[in-house]
Amino acid sequence: MDQRIIKLIEIARPLVGEISLRDDCNAGTVAAAILTRSGNIYTGICVHLVCGIGFCAEHAAVAEMLKARETEIRAIVAVSARGVLPPCGRCRELLLQISDRNTDTLVAVNDSESMPLKDLIPKHWLVR
Repeated sequence: MDQRIIKLIEIARPLVGEISLRDDCNAGTVAAAILTRSGNIYTGICVHLVCGIGFCAEHAAVAEMLKARETEIRAIVAVSARGVLPPCGRCRELLLQISDRNTDTLVAVNDSESMPLKDLIPKHWLVR
C-alpha cells in the first residue's frame, strides 16, 4: 500500500466513532482524510440524518480543504470501524468537479488497494 494512503488511514481511523444525534440520526461512523497537492491534510466525518440532507465524510473533508482555498487532491481515504471504504458515486463526482487535476488522485478502495480516481469513473463526462 502506498505510504501516503497508510498515513491518511492512520489520521482518519481515530476520528471514527458514532456520535448519537436525535432519533435515528448519527455522525462519525465514517471518517475521511485528504492529502492535497501542497501537502496539507484535511479531515471530515459523515452525518447521517433521516431526511437525506446528511453528508459523507469525504464531503466534510473537501469542505475543510476548500476553506483553505485548495482544490487539488493527491490522495484520499475513507474509513469505518470495519476498514477502508471506497468513495460512493456522489463523492467520486465531487472530487472530479472541484478540479480537473483530480483525475489522478490516489483513492483507497479497501484495506490493501488504491487506484487513480479516473479508474473509478471510466468514460466520465469530465475526463478527457
